[in-house]
Amino acid sequence: MTLGDLSLLSLAWPAVGLLTLTSVVMLVGRNWRWCIAALAVQYVGVFALVALSWPVEMAVAKMIAGWMAGAVLGVATITAPESWREEERSWPSGRVFRLLAAILGGLVVFSLAPRTAALVPSVRLEQMTGALVLMGMGLLHLGLTAQPLRVVMGLLTVIAGFEILYAAVETSTLVAGLLAGVNLGLALAGAYLLISPTMEAAK
Repeated sequence: MTLGDLSLLSLAWPAVGLLTLTSVVMLVGRNWRWCIAALAVQYVGVFALVALSWPVEMAVAKMIAGWMAGAVLGVATITAPESWREEERSWPSGRVFRLLAAILGGLVVFSLAPRTAALVPSVRLEQMTGALVLMGMGLLHLGLTAQPLRVVMGLLTVIAGFEILYAAVETSTLVAGLLAGVNLGLALAGAYLLISPTMEAAK
């Protein structure tokens, strides 16, 4: 095991903590700028866990694709911020509920991760935990909102969790490129959904 591998292993659990923190911020956050910033930071944690199985260059490409997706969503939200503000008006108790749901989901994930990792020997415990955190929080996000930006962030979070697991069993460059394309395609679709109401009003 090289020195680089040891440094990546030392970053694995901090990366899991980072993924947990950013996914909770995205779930309970009321400021779209903070949520998109959390999405960008989330891909740093994804990079650290994917780099345990893939070459660093491929893991960096995945992180950059995630940042590009976040940039597309940020530009679209700046153009049409009204849709985010409309959802915030209906949030008197939603923040507490979402936080409690995130805590409950986190407890379930951290209790299931060791058993699930034991069933898939090629996946490290850190990777399994981070992947389950992202998929669980992403699905929770999707179940609690219909706002386009939040839906796309939830989908990107679920896919990021899947990519961590997939990286442990497949190292194909083509598949990595296809998954990056899926991330960018989701971001573009979300941007269109955010901007389309303003386009119709302009007509």
